[in-house]
Amino acid sequence: MCGIVGYIGPREAYPIVIKGLERLEYRGYDSAGVVLYNDGETQLCKTKGKVADLIEKANSEGITKGKIGLGHTRWATHGVPNDVNAHPHYSNSGNLVIIHNGIIENYGSIKKALEKRGYTFQSDTDTEVLVNLIEDIK
Repeated sequence: MCGIVGYIGPREAYPIVIKGLERLEYRGYDSAGVVLYNDGETQLCKTKGKVADLIEKANSEGITKGKIGLGHTRWATHGVPNDVNAHPHYSNSGNLVIIHNGIIENYGSIKKALEKRGYTFQSDTDTEVLVNLIEDIK
């Protein structure tokens, strides 16, 4: 089962989001990711594996700063467990980032319609389709 943690406030979001993800570990998952917003810049880190793997990757990439953050643990429903299918997902423009829990049953037909409009997809997830659908209609 997926887990989602978010924080907006005066403190650094990363340790709060990571602690929340660690508390959700008992639920089972195959990948984890975090997105942070810091001084007008969005930083994203995601990986197949445990929260400990995410911590190691985020620390090595320097993705730990920001007062706004979202974290996700994923249990694959669309697409195999890997770094690309892990959440969060950017829209094609890079202006939107999304984390999602649930299943979009008709994502295949939506994806085909978006591809006809020029959208491209990196993952096999319904979540990446959703973020691009939101971008398309906004």
